[in-house]
Amino acid sequence: MKISETDLILNPDGSIYHLNLLPEDVAETIITVGDQDRVAEVSKYFDRIELKKGKREFLTHTGFIGSKRITVISTGIGTDNIDIVLNELDALVNIDFNTRQVKDVLTSLDV
Repeated sequence: MKISETDLILNPDGSIYHLNLLPEDVAETIITVGDQDRVAEVSKYFDRIELKKGKREFLTHTGFIGSKRITVISTGIGTDNIDIVLNELDALVNIDFNTRQVKDVLTSLDV
């Protein structure tokens, strides 16, 4: 079943609406922090950072510690923001944005 444009909102560049991320921007291992200032406090321990993106209170850094790819993302304050982050992360890995269909093989993130 195709997911409607009102249920899966994408930005003009194809990124998911609130997080402003593309599927390739996120690792399967995710660290969440509340305050966006803490994102840099975590990612400073990465060996290298390949991505820095933000939109409003949602700041994301993706990088590597050794060969392990990790994403750290801020959620802002409140359960409503955490809900947005977790649902959009799930969509990023489990929905094909081109067809708007749920993928046949689902991915579980380590959050």
